[in-house]
Amino acid sequence: MTNNVGAGTAVTVVMPTYNEAANLPRMAESVLQLPLDGLHLKIVDDSSPDGTGRIADELAEKYNADGRRRMSVLHRTEKDGLGRAYAAGMSLALDEGAEYVVQMDADGSHPVEAVPRMLGTALANGVGLVVGSRYVEGGSLDEDWGAHRVLLSRFANRYARAVLGTRIRDITAGFNLWSAQALRDIDLSTLDSAGYSFQVELKYKAVRAGYSAVEIPIRFEERTEGVSKMTLKTQLESAVVPIRLRMKHNK
Repeated sequence: MTNNVGAGTAVTVVMPTYNEAANLPRMAESVLQLPLDGLHLKIVDDSSPDGTGRIADELAEKYNADGRRRMSVLHRTEKDGLGRAYAAGMSLALDEGAEYVVQMDADGSHPVEAVPRMLGTALANGVGLVVGSRYVEGGSLDEDWGAHRVLLSRFANRYARAVLGTRIRDITAGFNLWSAQALRDIDLSTLDSAGYSFQVELKYKAVRAGYSAVEIPIRFEERTEGVSKMTLKTQLESAVVPIRLRMKHNK
């Protein structure tokens, strides 16, 4: 991918964090080394007890030292769900003039190098959503994923797709690029999901708003540091949300 992809396009990567002190320095460096001159990294930290927020501030000071505002940190006072952290960060990115917003995990599971390809796909096809997909041809999961996790992930996608009637193969994907207009039309303030099901609700509302999605294949890696934030509560929410969305919009 050459340096002229999306030249001058304002792209904000929104990266929620909670106890990601071991991963954040490496992730920030990887993102800010991408060949996109309009790129900004926004960390949304939910008062991580391991000091992630402090590290984020130090990194922002480092990367903004040349006078360019390349990185910023949004500090939230409590941990109340991945979805709400994303909504807060994405809304702020729009207020600050982002033309495209990327959702990316801080644990290294999403391939940073795919961001320019996602932006190029959005610009070339004029779509409001590009999904970094594990479940289209060429997509894959890390071999360290256990069989039960693979089955659970595939089932969750098929279940949500069936209930909601969508063709997006990786509707639970957390690695997505959105146009500013798509996010404004969806209206992030109307989203109900607090946890991982935010990913499903956001895509479903985009489709209902008339936006199509392009899925590009990615390899989803296993995290090397820290622990997963997936809990039984978030898994149960993920099972209930598709049914609730379908009932709500079929009234």
